[in-house]
Amino acid sequence: MNAKIALAMILALQVSMSLCDVPTPSPDLVEKYDQMKSVFYKRLITAYGKLQAAVAPLVDNVDTEKTQVVKEYIENLQTKPEFQAVAKVAVGLGEEAGPLVDKTRTAVLGLYGHYLRPHIGDALSDAIDNIKVYLNKYLPTE
Repeated sequence: MNAKIALAMILALQVSMSLCDVPTPSPDLVEKYDQMKSVFYKRLITAYGKLQAAVAPLVDNVDTEKTQVVKEYIENLQTKPEFQAVAKVAVGLGEEAGPLVDKTRTAVLGLYGHYLRPHIGDALSDAIDNIKVYLNKYLPTE
């Protein structure tokens, strides 16, 4: 009876350890992800520029007295030690979260490449290519 329990424990331990091994993503998947990420950031910058150009005439018509009051309030807020402490904590959290985000991104890409890409990779790639046509039309990268 004890041998059966020991065998069951060993098998359970092997299964749990095999679940901890996350496959590494293939280099072509990482390269494709990095390219898509850079294009996405360029599209965000383009969208921000268009939004800024659309809002600029509205901002020019705003009362200058009210904007001056808001600017003074923000400057006053930045000099307060409480705000500076919160800003330092936020910067520290950002620095600590960076490696964790990279590790998580690598793990997710590895899991996608190993388990999902063989099944949905082509369909997802085709869908992204079809969406790119419209994105290039309305939010070009240049």
